[in-house]
Amino acid sequence: MYKLYKNLDSEIIGVYRLFDSAAIPFAADNTDYAEFKKAVAAGAELQDADGNVMSAQAAKAFIGTLP
Repeated sequence: MYKLYKNLDSEIIGVYRLFDSAAIPFAADNTDYAEFKKAVAAGAELQDADGNVMSAQAAKAFIGTLP
């Protein structure tokens, strides 16, 4: 399970992996980031920055916008 997080300007800049509280920035060279995208594409739960669970369709659409 993952939860998006924002910076002080309210821009979504990364994701928390909730089972171990790891902060994963949206960086193409980060292996945890690549794993996050694969997991969400496979159906892992993604929460928005407010903690609301995104539908599987919305989560997949969101990761499609990421680098």
